[in-house]
Amino acid sequence: MRLTLKGIAKVTAKGNTYYYAWRGGPRLRGEPGTPEFVASYNEAVANLRAPDTGHFRALVTAYKDSPSFRGLAASTKKELVRWLDRIADYFGDLRIAQFDRTEKIRPVIKTWRKQYEATPRTADYGLQVLSHVCAFGVDECKLASNPCDGFRRLYHANRAEVIWTDADIAQLKQTCSPEIAHAVDLAAHTGLRRGDLLRLSWTHIGRDAIVISTSKSNHQREAFIPLYADLKAVLARIPKRATTVLTNNQGRPWQGFNGSFQRAKTAAGLGPADGVNLHFHDLRGTAATRFYKAGLSKRVIAEIMGWKEESVEQIIHRYVDRTAATRAVIAQLNKRGT
Repeated sequence: MRLTLKGIAKVTAKGNTYYYAWRGGPRLRGEPGTPEFVASYNEAVANLRAPDTGHFRALVTAYKDSPSFRGLAASTKKELVRWLDRIADYFGDLRIAQFDRTEKIRPVIKTWRKQYEATPRTADYGLQVLSHVCAFGVDECKLASNPCDGFRRLYHANRAEVIWTDADIAQLKQTCSPEIAHAVDLAAHTGLRRGDLLRLSWTHIGRDAIVISTSKSNHQREAFIPLYADLKAVLARIPKRATTVLTNNQGRPWQGFNGSFQRAKTAAGLGPADGVNLHFHDLRGTAATRFYKAGLSKRVIAEIMGWKEESVEQIIHRYVDRTAATRAVIAQLNKRGT
């Protein structure tokens, strides 16, 4: 006897196929047509009709439906959902109350994270998503505290002192398209993160500064970047072909920028195979040195970059030669005296 189960969503990712009871619903167990598959489908439908609010799976579902989650960018939600499904599969049958027994649940969390320890950044990200769910539980008065607090990160990297030098940028420009060159120049003169840079509009550019809400703060804070002479020169070189400042070679807002940038790095001999470990994000450090040479104080640079002043100090000490640093200090002193 063949059964037809309605509403099943089929998703293929990285060569694997997954089935969900409905789009956005719980993932089904087993293979289509097997008793396990049918049983998991019936279980999902039963839970939909009479939702179980006591198990951790219910908290994950509630988090997905929360305003804070729905307000995230589509790309962010897509990545989070993948992890939320993993979390629901692993912890879903545990009761929410068990997450308030720290001494019992932390070893379980640690064991779960351990399966990803071969890729520390992945393991840390998974724990971060679980922490978001638990924090939501605290806000909703389902949990007394977040059991994920206090876990040490597995991945440690400090790229604050890594920057693109003028020589690196010149090497890239020898082979890259004008559109990639414009993006690199603008990043190296504004310190904006890639996402904010790609959505930067001409309307964000005022008479004296660029003012744009930052995606890092969920658009709660604004980046304020003074229009110093070198930045004005960069903007003057970029043709106005769309509402966004940066466009692809068809004059449209960028889609697939990361892939194009990686290919440009490889073509220029700046890829991982060449022993080079420069990221687009490292152009923020380049911007910090240019801010300093333009006469901005370390405190102001730290505010723009969202860094500690010590990090700015380290970059300046390492990459700004003494002559340029002296000129920058003189410019700042002269400005104070006017």
